[in-house]
Amino acid sequence: MSKRILSLIIAAALALYAGAASAQQLSLSQISAYLNQLQTAQGGFTQINSDGTLYTGQIYIKRPGRIRFEYNAPSESMVIAGGGQLAIFDARSNTGPDRYPLNRTPLSIILQPDVDLERARMVTNVVSEGPTTTVTAQDPDNPQYGNIQMVFTANPVELRQWIVTDDLGVETTVILNDLVAGGTLRDILFNIQAETRKRAG
Repeated sequence: MSKRILSLIIAAALALYAGAASAQQLSLSQISAYLNQLQTAQGGFTQINSDGTLYTGQIYIKRPGRIRFEYNAPSESMVIAGGGQLAIFDARSNTGPDRYPLNRTPLSIILQPDVDLERARMVTNVVSEGPTTTVTAQDPDNPQYGNIQMVFTANPVELRQWIVTDDLGVETTVILNDLVAGGTLRDILFNIQAETRKRAG
């Protein structure tokens, strides 16, 4: 998939919200408050990898510190954050998940207990264009871990997509579809050990 096609997909996704949200730049305090009140959420997602491959699935968020990506066929893989770890389950592997400390990934920025985007050196760029505000953030103490570029719309404030750039410079785009905030999500959804046992048979 070319970068032009990728940019068209992202632009089309954001254009769906242009009529509902007026041109209004969100402040960092507004965005921080939104993320801090977002305790649980679930919906669909489309993931575009740096090589142009595209996957879809369901996402579940339970802040602080927990997120779950369930990938649809043909991938049928899974990514779970919980207990301070990020685990990547490859459906083709029988050796268990690859694990990483969550605080070494840019996703930890939106999953931490108290999001404060006004913290010194955390936000490196803010761009307002039409109905969207795009914020690029990093761990101010460890910028080498990469960054996350988050796209929000206003009225009401909603997270629409993000682009994670990891420590190797690899970009992964996640476009959120019909993310619904609130509701009850079982803790077992974010239990890496339980998922490991389940996949082991």
